[in-house]
Amino acid sequence: MKILFVSMPSIHVLRWIENLKDKGHELYWFDVLDRGPLENLDYVRQFVDWKKRKYPYIKGEYFLRKKMPSAYDKIIPYLEVSANEGFEKVIQEIKPDIVHSFELHYCSYPILKAMNKNPGIKWIYSCWGSDIFRHQVLKNDIQKIESVLNRVDFLITDCERDYDLAKKYNFNGVFLGALPGGGGYNITDIQRSFQDIESRKLILIKGNHNETGRALYTLKAIKKIIDRLDDFHIAVFSAGERVKEFIKSDSKLEGKIKIVEKIEQPELHNYFGKAFLYIGNNFSDGMPNSLLEALLLGTIPLQSNPGNATKELIGKKYFGEIINDPENSDEIAEKILSLIHNKDNNVQFAKSNHLKAIEDYNYERIRDSINNLYSTVAIDE
Repeated sequence: MKILFVSMPSIHVLRWIENLKDKGHELYWFDVLDRGPLENLDYVRQFVDWKKRKYPYIKGEYFLRKKMPSAYDKIIPYLEVSANEGFEKVIQEIKPDIVHSFELHYCSYPILKAMNKNPGIKWIYSCWGSDIFRHQVLKNDIQKIESVLNRVDFLITDCERDYDLAKKYNFNGVFLGALPGGGGYNITDIQRSFQDIESRKLILIKGNHNETGRALYTLKAIKKIIDRLDDFHIAVFSAGERVKEFIKSDSKLEGKIKIVEKIEQPELHNYFGKAFLYIGNNFSDGMPNSLLEALLLGTIPLQSNPGNATKELIGKKYFGEIINDPENSDEIAEKILSLIHNKDNNVQFAKSNHLKAIEDYNYERIRDSINNLYSTVAIDE
């Protein structure tokens, strides 16, 4: 089959595509945001650097883009090649059997016109994180969601919640299942990072505080109980400037917390492998990859639960604690203390999580599931 992937450059897409290597398919990738090629994919033909100017730069464009973005969006298709135009040329050249797009608003909606003009091409859409859950409250985005889902033939999500939402917003195609956004994990690499759970004394925190992240409330919780955490040290990764400033503004926090800069996945796994507790706190998300990595590496998760997505795992299949209100630092502080004060009992739960997760999310198992998806699509009429 000819499979054309459409996405932004992403480690998750890279890992997903790797599952199809040497499986007899012709693989292509369209860089929908024109940000540059994916590395180490010499078996995939990549379409990049397509965003050419139709007219030379016009004075005032930058001002218009910054001050009047809605007006800019209306005129920019007349000034430069649009994603839809670039994508349509690719379709005409390679004539794919399947188009598989990842993410809705930046990577699927921009190619909708071309896909509507080619109804015979099967379209798989992978729903990421907040694609539907977060954007369903925004009137302009509802139209985008409904129009894409009305055309899409096949859906993949990372949680069951988003399948239910997709049905609410015009999806009438075939649901291919809920799978991790980047595919499975190499268990040999996981075991290499895994350390003895009984001796762990690290609390690991995801530090993003933005439109959806709520790390500041986690740090406010830490601040309330910092004198009761003498037996633990703390590390924060993916910290933005607001989070860094908050930590540096308090001498106790600054002395207690290590800010981990620009961390790659192997190093992050090393941190998970020596952490007893992981805290991920978001206002909106799907099934976080960091949650799966915590489970794989025997780290007890304390995780927010937007739209009940996290409860599909925590409390149902795995041990951990749910943050009911991501902006309630008292609740977070109380649950941190409960988990670390019951450390001896929770060590056994962490071991059980680890053993179950390496069975559920091992690379070979997920790879087989992914390849079976494309076989299902190929024979579907």
